Amino acid sequence: MTTNVQSPVRIGIIGGGGIANAHLKGYAQIPDRVTITAIADASEETLARRVEETGATGYSDFTEMVKDPNVDAVDICLPHHLHTPAIIAAAEAGKHILCEKPLCLTPEEATTVSQVIEKTGVTLMCAHNQLFMPAVAKAKEVIDSGALGQVYEVRTTDSFFNDFDPDSMGWRGQAATSGGGELIDTGYHPTYLMLHLAGATPVSAFAMLSTHRLKFMEGEDSAQVLVRFDNGAVGQMVTSWAYQAAPGTDRFSAVGEKGSLSSDGSTLRVQLRGEEEQVFEHEQVDTFAAEIAHFVDVLTTGQRPINNQVEGVSVLGVILAAYESSKTGQVADVISL
Repeated sequence: MTTNVQSPVRIGIIGGGGIANAHLKGYAQIPDRVTITAIADASEETLARRVEETGATGYSDFTEMVKDPNVDAVDICLPHHLHTPAIIAAAEAGKHILCEKPLCLTPEEATTVSQVIEKTGVTLMCAHNQLFMPAVAKAKEVIDSGALGQVYEVRTTDSFFNDFDPDSMGWRGQAATSGGGELIDTGYHPTYLMLHLAGATPVSAFAMLSTHRLKFMEGEDSAQVLVRFDNGAVGQMVTSWAYQAAPGTDRFSAVGEKGSLSSDGSTLRVQLRGEEEQVFEHEQVDTFAAEIAHFVDVLTTGQRPINNQVEGVSVLGVILAAYESSKTGQVADVISL
């Protein structure tokens, strides 16, 4: 189904909690192209505050909000375990979808999400905001141009000192609602970034998970993951809430037969064998705003999102394989759906 939503696109926000702040800020940057017409939240206090902020129609139940004829698309900003029911409700109501990470939590949910999107023909975009870092876009351009030749290795890192405590952690502290620990939360970012740069299908993973500091949470606070891709490339990912990465650690890098590239997230360095190093400086951008502008472009032009449910399921497959590997101490296959 070709998406051609008229501008301004009418958005319904599902979930008015913390991450909705970044999304609402992004929509506010393109007021001529988008309008917030509805918002749903189970908390009366949160809902009242968001309705006052936006002037949107408020709903205490997202299954009612998706029936609103003044909504073209929904933006899902819910706790992880509620993503799948919200996707199903929205898709069956014919609403296009922007969904925060992770797309879903289990292979069964991934199958359900894929089937409902295919059946209904709505557009789903994964909210993989770090793909909108200019340095990432330039790196992808360099890799896809063939400048590095065959890619041998991709590394990504996303680690910071998180000041969570038992009172502030909320639903993230329980595996039943978060889907795991840090890996399926913040670790989702360097996983999708690794897959984006590798440009290949992940087939197996080996992981070591740790709880170094946040011992009150059910899941891990740190993870190291190795991924084998179908073209022979290897990915290496490090992520943590326990510690900040050591100074000089690359945010991402890639090595190929003809050279390498590396970046701290803003400066991109490209070193081809026998040539002068090329340095590309990029201004920092609001990646959430860039992501939202892309979502609106997708809906009004019919183009494919940079990442849809296909990539979302692939990222989940790597994370679930990492969890399995951590349990068994063996390499685990990435489930393909």
